[in-house]
Parts: sequence; structure tokens; C-alpha cells
Amino acid sequence: MADTNIERRTLLAGTAAVAATVGTAGAAGIATPAHAAPDAPADWKHAVAGNRGSDITVTAGRDKEGRFGVMFKQADAYQPPERLLKSLAAQMGEPATPNTTDLDNPRIPAGFTFLGQFIDHDMTLDRTPLAEAQADPRALTNFDTPLFDLGSLYGRGPATDPGLYEADRTRMKIVRNANGVDDLPRRDDGSAIIGDARNDENLIVAQLHLAFAKFHNRVLATGLASNLAEAQRITRWHFQWIIVHDFLEKIAGPEVVGRFLDNKGKVKREHYKPKNPHRPMMPIEYSVAAYRFGHSMVRAAYLLNQREQRPSVAAIFGQPGADLRGNRPLPARLEIDWWHFFDVPGKPSTARNAARRIDGKLSLPLFNLPTTVVDDGTPSLAERNLIRGSRLGLPAGQDVAARMGVTPLTNTQLGLPEPADPGWKGKAPLWFYILKEAELTHAGERLGPVGGRIVTEVVLGILDADKNSYLSVNPGFRPATPIAAATGQFRTGDLIRFAHNL
Repeated sequence: MADTNIERRTLLAGTAAVAATVGTAGAAGIATPAHAAPDAPADWKHAVAGNRGSDITVTAGRDKEGRFGVMFKQADAYQPPERLLKSLAAQMGEPATPNTTDLDNPRIPAGFTFLGQFIDHDMTLDRTPLAEAQADPRALTNFDTPLFDLGSLYGRGPATDPGLYEADRTRMKIVRNANGVDDLPRRDDGSAIIGDARNDENLIVAQLHLAFAKFHNRVLATGLASNLAEAQRITRWHFQWIIVHDFLEKIAGPEVVGRFLDNKGKVKREHYKPKNPHRPMMPIEYSVAAYRFGHSMVRAAYLLNQREQRPSVAAIFGQPGADLRGNRPLPARLEIDWWHFFDVPGKPSTARNAARRIDGKLSLPLFNLPTTVVDDGTPSLAERNLIRGSRLGLPAGQDVAARMGVTPLTNTQLGLPEPADPGWKGKAPLWFYILKEAELTHAGERLGPVGGRIVTEVVLGILDADKNSYLSVNPGFRPATPIAAATGQFRTGDLIRFAHNL
């Protein structure tokens, strides 16, 4: 159970909070383009910058597939008047004085918010070489297949990105910083030298990245691998395992995973059927709507450790130097004890941060994004998500539900403002529909049938298309000791335990 004394919003009173920086936004801006070396810092704006090619429906048509595409091609674009979208966004804020115990998700620890972000960054990393990217700015050709291959960790390999590796060109580089704690290697300006700068946007996802580096190194130190390639394979396969058997089961439910993945490792396709199975497109229904469920999971502040008499609690964005903003050396006070984020075997079960419920409300800081993130007069992330979805040609939630064989929810059930307004056409934006569906069908503890099935089918479809994934190479793979507690029993907490030798 979460410690309900960890208040989300009182800790942010008077601050310029921006919880969007930890949202699992499928259409997050690319931090460091593939053609930029990871030793060069990049300007980025998470959750407010569009991915190259996500506007494919308006530039090339609904039937075209490149880096992105449309999953439900026969469903028309849904573009209600923007005045209605703005009125909907305006009602998506939580109460100013909510009952915080009602906000906690008893089923999902807060670590899955950041694991979801880490997974998204790995999937959406644009590694298209500069020449091709410049020649194809709309990404109408898919030069770069989405993979779960830890590209953010491994970069382009030690020959091209030596700054990510130790001198032996096998182990990942980890430093002991001036604050006396393990950290990512950093430049003079404080930003991390890693394969994807987005993983340094806050100190929680940066420390999760560090945990994967430690896992890789411990695979080598324990003799489970004797070279870089073997250590990478083991690390990648265990990462892919927790995506399937921990993340997806938490977010969508084990029966939804079982719907698309049988006990022999074969993936079933229902609606995600890219024209080119070897270079599958990423559906905008996934990246611009379904995977953005994580925006509603964010809490404003997190308990990091309880090493001192006073627990270390920090806001996502608050007092500079005391909050969780990244691109700086990790302060000792903000070093994470991971059992406050995941169930780590042998460690205390309290106090654990809970994720926020997946529902039709976003935390209030998301309605006042600072000018360092947006400076165009639209500070509400809800409004930005809704308008972007309309402009990029997303279908309506009810249209997607009907094509999936799911009884659609009505606008009255969804609680749209003025649900009978003809401008809605009896339908609702897909992103909002998925959030409210989770709230109405599972009390916000997991995604509903439309959202859960889109996320699960696309993620498993990407793994299935990867010829180097464990599903393709060895579908019978099961984590085993000493990495797992027992054969086939492996969750994120086990990865943390092994990585940190707990």
C-alpha cells in the first residue's frame, strides 16, 4: 500500500510544476536525433514536440505508412470544433483540494510511470541517419524500425559512442560523482552522456537508466556473459521480459496479454497489421492517444528514500536544486531506494509511492506548463493533447471501439461537457475516451478494453517483428537464477535487486 502521508500537491504549492516531464507520452519529442552524437546536448520539450512523421495522415493520407501510420484506416479522422476540445480540457483538472487517498492506484506502484517512459523512449528513439532524415523530413519512408533494444543505453556501440563505455569497451560507464553517489557520466554542463537525452530529463528516469547500466555490468561481473554482445542480449531479453510480464500485465491485465500472446510465444494480430512486417510503422492511435495514458498516472512529488530522520521527498518541478529536474549530477539526498517505487524482493513494502489512477483527470500542474516547456500561450497539456490528436487525424474513441467489437461508451457516460452539442457528433476524442474508459471499467486501476488492447497489441507486435527479440529467437526463454528468484519468476524488482546486488 502507498504511504498516504506523501502528499502530491501541497508539496508543489507555489511552484512552477510540470508533471508532463514524467508522462509516458508516446509522441514525446525526440531528445537527441539519431544523427547527433550522444556527447552533444540537445534541446527538447517532452510531451509537447511532435515526432517526425506523426502527421502522416495530413501529409500523405490515411492509407500511407512510413515511420508512422494509421491502425484503423477505415475510421475517419475525428475533428470536432476546437472550442469543444478546449472546454473538455478545462474540465480535466483534478479538484484543488482532492482526497489524495482516492487518487492512489493500489494496483500499480509509481515506478511503472517511469518504466513506461523508459520503454517509450526506447521504442521512439529516432536513429535515422542525418542524410535520410533531411531527405525525408515527413518520415514517409521508415528507415528506422521501432525496437526494444535498449538503444538509449547502448547508443551506436563503443566504436562510435565510446563515451558510453568503460575503456574495455564492454562495460557501461558509471561514475562516482562529487556528491558521493553513483551516476551517469556527465558533461561539464551537467547533462548526461547517454544514447538518448530524454532519459536525463528527470532524476528518476535517469536513475532507472543507471540501473539498466548496472544490470549489464553485473551480468559481466558474475560471468553470465563474457563479451559485449552476450551481455547486451541478456540485458535486452530481460528488459523485454518485464515489458511483457510486468509492465503490460500491470497496465492492461494478464488476460489481455494472453489474448495476443500464447504460451508458445506466438503473437496474435487483430488490428495492428503493418504493410511492411519487417519495418512496422507505429500507429498514431498508439503514440498520440493510447500510450499517453501515463499523463494521468503522474504524481507531483515522490518519496525517494528514508535514510535520514526526515524522509527525502521531492517535487517533479519545484525549488531549483531541491526538485527532480535532471541534466545535473545526482544529489546524494535524491538517490533512490527503489523499494519505494517497485516491489523489490527482501525489501520493505512500505512506504511505497503509488501511481495515480488512470482516469479523465490530470494533476493541476499540467495545466500550467512553464515557459521553459511551452511558450505559445497554451500551457495546458490536456488541451495540447486533444488539439494535436484532432489535427493529426485520430479517429474518435467510439469509432475505434466499434471496430474492435467493444460496445462504445456514450458521451453522457464519458462526462463530456454539453454531450448533446452537435459539434461532438455523438463521439469523443480517442485519448480522452481511453482515459475515461479505464476509469469507468476498472476504477482507473488499469486500462480498459480499447486502450489496453491497443497498447498490448502494438507492443507485442513490435517485439514480434524484431528478429533479435526473445520472442523471435527463443520464445521459450525464461529468466532463471541467479538473475531471477526462480525460473520464469522475474519482475522489475528482480532486475533492480540483481543490478544493485541487493
